[in-house]
Amino acid sequence: MLYATEVLGNFSVTLYRIRETHLSNSMAVSTNYFRIPVLNLAFRNKPTSHITRMTCCCSVEAKSVGVGGDVFSVTSSSKSDVDYLGESTKGDLNLKQEHLQAFGIDSQTTLEGPIEQVARVEAEEAENLLRDLGIPSPSSSRHSPRGIFCSRTLNLRSISAIGYDMDYTLMHYNVMAWEGRAYDYCMENLKNMGYPVDGLAFDPDLVIRGLVIDKESGNLVKADRFGYVKRAMHGTKMLSTRAVSEMYGRELVDLRKESRWEFLNTLFSVSEAVAYMQMVDRLDDGAISAELGPLDYKGLYKAVGRALFRAHVEGQLKSEIMSKPELFVEPDPELPLALLDQKEAGKKILLITNSDYHYTDKMMQHSFNRFLPNDMGWRDLFDIVIVSARKPEFFQMSHPMYEVVTGEGLMRPCFKACTGGLYSGGSAQMVENSLDIHGDEILYVGDHIYTDVSQSKLHLRWRTALICRELEEEYSALIRSRGHRASLIELINQKEVVGDLFNQLRLALQRRTRERPAQTLAATTMGDQELTESMQKLLIVMQRLDEKIAPMLEADGELFNKRVDMMHLFCIRWGFLSRAGLWDKSHLMRQIEKYADIYTSRVSNFLHYTPFMYFRSQEQTLAHDAYSQHDSQLDDGDAYSQHDSQLNGNIIDN
Repeated sequence: MLYATEVLGNFSVTLYRIRETHLSNSMAVSTNYFRIPVLNLAFRNKPTSHITRMTCCCSVEAKSVGVGGDVFSVTSSSKSDVDYLGESTKGDLNLKQEHLQAFGIDSQTTLEGPIEQVARVEAEEAENLLRDLGIPSPSSSRHSPRGIFCSRTLNLRSISAIGYDMDYTLMHYNVMAWEGRAYDYCMENLKNMGYPVDGLAFDPDLVIRGLVIDKESGNLVKADRFGYVKRAMHGTKMLSTRAVSEMYGRELVDLRKESRWEFLNTLFSVSEAVAYMQMVDRLDDGAISAELGPLDYKGLYKAVGRALFRAHVEGQLKSEIMSKPELFVEPDPELPLALLDQKEAGKKILLITNSDYHYTDKMMQHSFNRFLPNDMGWRDLFDIVIVSARKPEFFQMSHPMYEVVTGEGLMRPCFKACTGGLYSGGSAQMVENSLDIHGDEILYVGDHIYTDVSQSKLHLRWRTALICRELEEEYSALIRSRGHRASLIELINQKEVVGDLFNQLRLALQRRTRERPAQTLAATTMGDQELTESMQKLLIVMQRLDEKIAPMLEADGELFNKRVDMMHLFCIRWGFLSRAGLWDKSHLMRQIEKYADIYTSRVSNFLHYTPFMYFRSQEQTLAHDAYSQHDSQLDDGDAYSQHDSQLNGNIIDN
């Protein structure tokens, strides 16, 4: 039934999608009106010849199909309820009873036959129509590296306002270019401070998002969802599994201890982490002059941080980017259109960025204006724009708000934001009060797990979406690694079975030496020599399996994160972004699950859905869910058809 709901729901927004001609350029509409077959509903007490095939005449220029007119009504906040999944029904579209009566159908009319049967027929017809129109089905949308994955059920119809971060959210920078230049400025500042940086070069493959810097040890670590360290690197050299165990076997990564642990929340962290790990090597080699004073790993981290901070504060980096944005920004023509859909669906669109006014205006003009229709500018998309927001404090406390009143950036104090306004500073509570929209009616979208996502949720209970561009590469790598993982799991299962028998024989031998009954009938009939020889053979098999499994386990994730070392050999470093080990989730994935209601690789992915989407999180499997494990083994080919069968969600669009 849930699948039928998805398909029927997708059908209900078909009229909306067809109206948006910029989404379906290949669809030729030769007249001002077109006819679309609507649901084949068979009502009791009504001849099916009269109602089995209705048609709808809709003007292409209509702002919405019957909304506010005689056909549909929209559920308001004051009249909203909660549905069976606990989500608000605000924004739901309802068919007016008067419209039914116009067709001679009273409100008590029931469908002809059980709903399961009717829904199955209608779902098939809706699915065929969607396919004919070239609109992706819910299942195909989420079976994609550009899917939107759901951690907590979210009804977009109940969202009144959507706020966006800018950097690495509404615009994606070329990491090699942007972070490479940030690294260069950082190294130049370190050199001016007296640090030896000659011969060092930016290596973006050295780190990935979600790692944690141990400032006390000069290490970079990858932890699982519980905080146990699974892989570690000291300086730029990976540590062995044994070294990791000896160093971190008795302690957990605790991000609340900010004096020691630094979480790499965003791609902006790449340049800093690369510079720090390289400088750790220089410190270990004794290359850093004693004239800089006694220096430990924590002090070195502070020095690198100051050097990078200067690169941002002095403005040279942003000035260079503003002068040639085409060298640093990867264009996304679909992104402005996704926001246009949301705006035309009645949602307030907000831009809340820490970047200053001049940088924001220049970069948004470059990234948006050329892709908007009808000579629109980027400012036309947003109901409120807030620059220099000072996140995360923007979500935590109140700061003065200023209205930007001239193109040169001159400002004046204000106390309330108005539609179409451009502001600096302020707070999230000011935004809520200005719009008279609060809490879970607002969705905030950003790339920083702490600054954007966790703080807006913890302090304001806003709904949240995380943008993580690396998901596209990870998704594709998971697909390509299915064969490797299947072989690895088969070997592990074989060892488990062999190990079970070995343990039974070992227990039988133990009991036999104590003159107690053996554990198994087979062991009871074995002589002492046969029992010993069987155990020897099984032990050799398990040892050989270990020799095969260990390197395969080490290589897991190589399609996502690997590099060629000095000997021209592939060096596996961190593996998949979302995983720590073969089956467990990474610490980053745990943070995403906890704070991000939905997550995806880029904002333009919303274009493949609708502004009325109902995202439904899937059932979370538990260790004792034996039936779930059995099902996944039966259909192993689909285990990674989504980002991760354990981590993402299903969707309903109705």
